[in-house]
Amino acid sequence: MWQPDIETMGREKLRALQEERFLKTWNHIWDNAPAQRGILQAAGVERGDVTSLADIAKLPFTDKKAFADNYPFGLFAVPREKIIRLHGTSGTTGKPAMGAYTASDMAVWKDLIARVCAAAGVTKQDLAQVSFGYGLFTGGFGLHQGLEHMGVCVLPMSSGQTEKQLMMMRDMGATVLISTPSYALYLSEAVREHGIKGELKLRVGLFGGEGHTSEMAAQIEENLGITATSNYGLCELTGPGVSGECLYREGMHIAEDHFYAEIIDPETGKVLPEGEMGELVVTPLSREALPLLRYRTKDITRLTYETCRCGRTHARMAPTLGRSDDMLIIRGVNVFPSQIESVLIRQEHIGPHYMLVVRRESAMDTLEIQVELIDGSVLESYSMLERIRNNIQGKIKDILGLTVKVTLVAPQTIERFMGKARRVRDER
Repeated sequence: MWQPDIETMGREKLRALQEERFLKTWNHIWDNAPAQRGILQAAGVERGDVTSLADIAKLPFTDKKAFADNYPFGLFAVPREKIIRLHGTSGTTGKPAMGAYTASDMAVWKDLIARVCAAAGVTKQDLAQVSFGYGLFTGGFGLHQGLEHMGVCVLPMSSGQTEKQLMMMRDMGATVLISTPSYALYLSEAVREHGIKGELKLRVGLFGGEGHTSEMAAQIEENLGITATSNYGLCELTGPGVSGECLYREGMHIAEDHFYAEIIDPETGKVLPEGEMGELVVTPLSREALPLLRYRTKDITRLTYETCRCGRTHARMAPTLGRSDDMLIIRGVNVFPSQIESVLIRQEHIGPHYMLVVRRESAMDTLEIQVELIDGSVLESYSMLERIRNNIQGKIKDILGLTVKVTLVAPQTIERFMGKARRVRDER
């Protein structure tokens, strides 16, 4: 149903399939997407300039500005009457980037999700609790429909109502948890506090919607007694289903028969060799409603094309280090929240919840890391606080070469997130 033969296809045949679908997408855009055609012509590109996949390097990138400039439907390549579903980004900094789906797009999306779930070990015998938010966000409906497509029983809890989440998880015998890693961590803490881990049947988690470190995944696994897997997608590209981990967890397998991936230098736009860290650029190869060319995801990762131990031959992407537009520059040092998270989760006496506060003092940027203690009684020991604080500062200095302020706060002080976590407060 999710085409495992394609997942193990040889690289030469896969490349030929990508080229066939890329040229079909290219012609579809020229024939049916006037706004995108205009962007290409403004960049000096004409239809005849592209005759093979190798010509993709001639093309300009697409980014969020194109969605903003053509909001809401300007980038679409089919009449509104053919669109059966609309989704959108969070739109926290303006109007959302809108994604559209024809019946054909929906069929492909279901297969992509089923492929990700199957790679993570999900079967028809499972009961999946979907704790993603439903609505414009692609995660809830995306995973829901792909799981049902596999024949899996779905419990559509959405996010929030943590006590009810735990009750249903236990009473219904959920074996699969679907959520953001932040909310999974929140739920796992609640499971630990209630002492009900032994009453649950959970065995695997599929986490997406935001990046997370291996250290956070390990903590979720310990609290819930599961195997945690990651998956990746963006509304602009289709939603979840672009890539996902198998049980070897050595990178997220990209569905290369439907997506062509590149890694570029985010500053210069130059395509980087295999294995180098840079910004992920993706061209969907089979979308009807919203075909795109070279979409800049802003996510920092690297690709490998070696065959995985599971037998899949498609490229694998490493866990995202962060987003290029989320990167903080503190006194000339590039800082990703994930780098700090990796340090914090390894430390004794502190929990996984933190907040990064950036300020400007005397024309100089400063970074404060607010970290939550596990045991509030530690606040009564000045020597213990100093030891914890100095240890964190030392580790950060070793990794980033940067001196930061560390503030230790009482348990349950820092905000929990049921959707995507917001770990940075920029007060500059």
